[in-house]
Amino acid sequence: MNGNPNMKSRNIFLTASGLLLLAALLSPPSGVQAQQPTPSDDEVNAIARQLYCPVCENTPLDVCPTQACKQWRDEIRLRLAEGWTEEEILQYFVDEYGARVLAEPPRSGLNWLAYIVPPLAFLAGAYLLFRAFRSWRALARQQAAEAAPPPATNGKDEYVARLEEELRKRG
Repeated sequence: MNGNPNMKSRNIFLTASGLLLLAALLSPPSGVQAQQPTPSDDEVNAIARQLYCPVCENTPLDVCPTQACKQWRDEIRLRLAEGWTEEEILQYFVDEYGARVLAEPPRSGLNWLAYIVPPLAFLAGAYLLFRAFRSWRALARQQAAEAAPPPATNGKDEYVARLEEELRKRG
């Protein structure tokens, strides 16, 4: 086989190409996946509503018109398309920017005070108002009793009282 060296390298190339083609045709399609649909604006805003704008103070991410918020919403859309869950996306933003980006503070550590103090303050205020109204009402009654004139005694009442006393003595 004193063939042409170009012919020999071409045969090797064709053999290798044929084997690769044969392997590709016979192997199961493992890397092919259907492209997931793009998440809707409602799905993105459901998560964005739970985050605050990194630029504006106290502005939810879903209604903020800044470019930074648009980029964050695009990031949420991308993560949803990749199959991330809501909790994973929220945790991603907390890891990147801190818990201050959350609309609702996490229920741990001193953040519990945000959930406990307002109802306790409301109940304490209601109790104090109840006590104040009761004492004001009692004070008003007492002042009304002191300011009321003594019962009028006219001659007829004295006469009736003496008559009843005389009847008791005789009776």
